[in-house]
Amino acid sequence: MTVRLEQRDQREAPRKAWWRRPWVGPLAVVVVVFLAFSMPPYLSLDPARSRVPQPPGFTTHYWFLAAHVLFGSIAMVGALLQIWPWFRAKYPAVHRKIGRVYVFAGVLPAGLLALTVGAMSPFGPATRVANVVAGVLWLACTFAGWRAARQRRFGDHRRWMIRSFALTMSIIVSRVVGPIALITLQPQLETTFGGSEIALTQSVAAITAWLSPTLVIIATQWYLDRRPAKKKSAIAR
Repeated sequence: MTVRLEQRDQREAPRKAWWRRPWVGPLAVVVVVFLAFSMPPYLSLDPARSRVPQPPGFTTHYWFLAAHVLFGSIAMVGALLQIWPWFRAKYPAVHRKIGRVYVFAGVLPAGLLALTVGAMSPFGPATRVANVVAGVLWLACTFAGWRAARQRRFGDHRRWMIRSFALTMSIIVSRVVGPIALITLQPQLETTFGGSEIALTQSVAAITAWLSPTLVIIATQWYLDRRPAKKKSAIAR
C-alpha cells in the first residue's frame, strides 16, 4: 500500500517549469561558448588553422578532424536538448526526432571518426589508446540506449543515454583537466621529463585523454546509483 501511495504521489506531482532546472541554463552557456571557440578553425576549411598537428603520413587528418568536430557539435547540441527534462516532457515527438539526429547524425559519425583520428593522434601511444577506448565507450553506450528505446525498455534507455550524454560532454571536461595537468607538470620539465618538451606534452595529453572520460563515467554512475537509493528512502518513509 505504501508503494501505491508513493506511485500515486509521483504521478500527481507537478512537473517543474523549465526555469526551475538551475543547471540547464549554465550548461547551455558552457556548450555554446565551447562550440564558439572550437568550431571556427574547422569551419574555415583551412588546414593551417587546425589546433592539432598533422600526424606523419596522415595527409587527410585535418578533414577527418573537421568532420569529427562538425558531427560532434551536432551531438553536443542534441544531447543538451535531450537531457532537458522540461523539453522532453513538453515535446515528446520532437524529443524522439532529435534523438535520432543525436544518434545517427551526431554520435555515430563523430564516434567512428574519433576512432580514426584518435588512433593516429600525434600525442603518443597512451593518448591514442585512451582516445580509442573513449570512442568505443561512446558508441557502445549510445547504441545500448538506442536499442533499449527500440525495445521499449525506457528505464534502461534513460540510463544508457545519460552515460552517452556524459561522454559527449567529456570533451568540455578535458579543457579543464588539460590546463591543470600542464600547470602541475610544467615545473618538472627539467627533472621528470629531462628537459623534453615532447615528453611533457605527451604526458599532459595522456592524462587529459584518460582522466576526462574516467571522471565523467564515475560521476555519472554515482548519479545513476544514487537516484534509486533516494526513491527507496522516500518509499520507506
